[in-house]
Amino acid sequence: MANQTAVATGLLQLLSDLEVAAVMTTMAGLVEAAGIGSYAFLDMSGALICLALLTVTATLYVATRPRPVYLFDFACLKPGDAHKCSREAMIRLMGRTGLFTEDSLVFQRKILERSGLGPSAYVPSSLLSTPINPCMAEARKEATQAVFGVVDELLAKTGVDARDVGVVVVNCSLFNPTPSLSAMLVNRYGMGEGVRTYSLGGMGCSAGLIAIDLARQLLQVHPNTRALVVSTENMTLNGYLGNHRPMLVTNVLFRMGGAAILLSNRAADRRLSKYELVHTVRTHKGADDRSYGCVSQEEDEAGTVGVALSRDLMAVAGEALKTNITTLGPLVLPISEQLLFFATLVAKRLLRMTKVKPYIPDFKKAFDHFCIHAGGRAVLDELE
Repeated sequence: MANQTAVATGLLQLLSDLEVAAVMTTMAGLVEAAGIGSYAFLDMSGALICLALLTVTATLYVATRPRPVYLFDFACLKPGDAHKCSREAMIRLMGRTGLFTEDSLVFQRKILERSGLGPSAYVPSSLLSTPINPCMAEARKEATQAVFGVVDELLAKTGVDARDVGVVVVNCSLFNPTPSLSAMLVNRYGMGEGVRTYSLGGMGCSAGLIAIDLARQLLQVHPNTRALVVSTENMTLNGYLGNHRPMLVTNVLFRMGGAAILLSNRAADRRLSKYELVHTVRTHKGADDRSYGCVSQEEDEAGTVGVALSRDLMAVAGEALKTNITTLGPLVLPISEQLLFFATLVAKRLLRMTKVKPYIPDFKKAFDHFCIHAGGRAVLDELE
């Protein structure tokens, strides 16, 4: 992007120089022919130079300014009642497998009761059958039900033809088949050959926002484009059928679901859009070993694959959140809050006024609503 801007600037400068030279040569000939005084000519040439510079500046600004990105609409998956499963039924299903010890069942019941999930939630048919049927065909079935179901609803709500979508971004951490989930969408909806597709995997609970950020960046370089972002997870092949406690938590936290968002940078879509996406801020703590290993797909001692959540998860999540909000603050907080924060920072670090308490900005002055990741109640506790 920077190289393109530099090239564009150089071309515009060259064109402006040629334009000014041509105008000056033409005007000089006219002045000589008409016998206009040199002072009058200088006034006219100065005005023309200023006009040319203003034209170049305006053109450069229009060519390089950030494009507004609109959230056209969104949809959330609501599977049929056949997929509903109560807490008690879920524990019974786990017990029927014969793979969990009594201690593991009791532990999962406790986590389920504290998880914040409702009395019932949606579960794929592969885990509702007896015996359970975790296979590739069932995993594809779950993925298509979630992805196609939510995209069908979104397209129906917006009236947009799928062939008008120029960018497709799908994220699913633990199920990454071939053909990819994004390719499944292109095939299902007959999208054009020029559509740009991306499938994000292994990126955990942050993948949805990462997908939004990727789509936003793509919309900055592709004008008059709509982007479809789909976020889902897949349970069929990723339930843990062992007894290692750090891996049991995911069995009770994750359920069947999906969401789709249609973004656009088309000026014509502004009037119909629900929101405008103003800022996206990413924080990556992968260089820190604790952060890197806090969620890990691995085998337990018996060789059973599962996703382990470390005890450091909430601590490192809090640290990442702190860094992220610190980066976001200057972009969204009113100047009064920024000045108060800066004043206390100067007092503590430069004036050595140790008794001054750090000022915590009031983000409620910048936001009307907070939408927090619902992976578990502990996330909300850490944020508070």
